[in-house]
Amino acid sequence: MNDLETVRQVKRASEAGLAGRANTVAVGVGYKVSNGVQTDELSVIVSVRRKLPRAQLTEAELVPAAVDGVRTDVIETGEIVAFQDPKARMRPARPGVSIGHFQITAGTFGCLVSKNGERLILSNNHVLANSNNAQVGDPVWQPGRADGGTSADQIGALAEFVPIAFEGQTPPGNGCSPLSSLLSVFAPRPRVQNEPGNNKVDCALARPTTPDLVLADILNIGVPAGVGAATLGTAVQKSGRTTGYTTGSIQQIDVTVTVNYGGPLAVFTGQLMAGAMSQGGDSGSAVLDMQKRVVGLLFAGSATTTILNPIQFVIDALGIEVVTS
Repeated sequence: MNDLETVRQVKRASEAGLAGRANTVAVGVGYKVSNGVQTDELSVIVSVRRKLPRAQLTEAELVPAAVDGVRTDVIETGEIVAFQDPKARMRPARPGVSIGHFQITAGTFGCLVSKNGERLILSNNHVLANSNNAQVGDPVWQPGRADGGTSADQIGALAEFVPIAFEGQTPPGNGCSPLSSLLSVFAPRPRVQNEPGNNKVDCALARPTTPDLVLADILNIGVPAGVGAATLGTAVQKSGRTTGYTTGSIQQIDVTVTVNYGGPLAVFTGQLMAGAMSQGGDSGSAVLDMQKRVVGLLFAGSATTTILNPIQFVIDALGIEVVTS
């Protein structure tokens, strides 16, 4: 078995060739992992943006099994990026940063979505639409007001929201203008709607002032690979305004939960529950599995739990697609 100094020398001699491959992001020395278990064998480790099947790689792209008698290991890390302050102003803004309706404190820009060919910002109703108390066209700031945002930081305007049905209250309209409401009579009704005792989503859309003000690349995660369905035990990740990048797992599905919105209560059904991976201000975060598929929209939680709308509920309610490029 090779000693540490030998492996380091081999790594230094070979790193230019290994690092020159298009998919490589790092080359280092560490213990080889076999079948998910770390061994005691020192190896040259090549970190790649994405592991691909051998059949999809050319000979030039393949990492050799060994270099000068030292075995290699290939691990998938994704894109490695410089960490940025999610509470700061960012242009173009990336999902994971502070955002909010001009009258609220702050929440999180969840992800970039498209609707009828237009790219829009996805977050929660209570982040972009002030818990039903907003009008379409209201300013949306990045960062949010709690993080120093002012009218000079307007990044867009409220485009649409699904009203939350609070207990003991009559839900307002759908957040559309009178003309949009008239047109909606002739359009298919969304499959997911909120009703008292049976809310499905806390979601809203904002329209960027100009398309170049936003990116699809989620802070510390990258561009979503698509959408997925979470099941019990699914490992998940998110990037949020308050706690930044965190991971967890789905602990419960088909959850009926009463959520306190600072006084008014709303009952949600069919929700997902993860562990303690968020705090106030993380609302609106997109939650992804470890293959970067969006599985939920974070909207509530406690000291020990995080509550998500299943992403398909959100997609059906708003008629959107997650942007993957």
